[in-house]
Amino acid sequence: MIRLNMRTKIIRAVIAGLILVAALPFVIRWAVSVWARDRVHDTLADLPAQRVAIVFGAGIRGERPTPMLYDRVASAADLYHAGVVQKLLMSGDNRFEDYNEPRVMRAVAIELGVPERDIVPDYAGRSTYDTCYRAREIFGVTRAILVTQRFHLDRALMICNGLGIQAHGYSADRRVYYTVWWNELREVPALINALVEVYITRPLPVLGEPIPIDAEQSPSQEMSDFFEKPDA
Repeated sequence: MIRLNMRTKIIRAVIAGLILVAALPFVIRWAVSVWARDRVHDTLADLPAQRVAIVFGAGIRGERPTPMLYDRVASAADLYHAGVVQKLLMSGDNRFEDYNEPRVMRAVAIELGVPERDIVPDYAGRSTYDTCYRAREIFGVTRAILVTQRFHLDRALMICNGLGIQAHGYSADRRVYYTVWWNELREVPALINALVEVYITRPLPVLGEPIPIDAEQSPSQEMSDFFEKPDA
């Protein structure tokens, strides 16, 4: 009987431990969400004016943005036209010749009335971490408004603030996205990975010569020569 009771206690302890381990990432996700709550804004009136808005890539289909990416660019254009920001840092993936998120983002922003001179493309924003790291180290951004969907803002804010950018977030939710459940679910492991990158491993993304946005120089020459191939 004693041995049976001991075995039962051990099994219960193991089960409790497994539940705790499984629940911990969700607890961390909740804690970061609470931390970010006062930094997330849904209306233009609530936003502190900044020089730069960082717009994160979200996929393209040929030369057109996904609905999620279009909404990010459109929301950033709203910030620009309202005078909340003066420059749009369009950061996305361009590691393949036929996949160029920043070029598509820039084209959409121009369609929406943003002058090309105020659009700064970053062709090496392969991840949220890379975008934030390069914004600080390459483009000299120390304060910014982050433009992305609400599910992504907590992680983006945590990364940027952890890398030395004082950031606020502007929600780009302009419609209901059919992948919303998957987006929320994948944020849990993505957030844990981001915490490890920011506070433990600090991996280096693709870097280059600093080109501060305040210097009024376009980074297209530096990065397009390396990533973007001319049209045939």
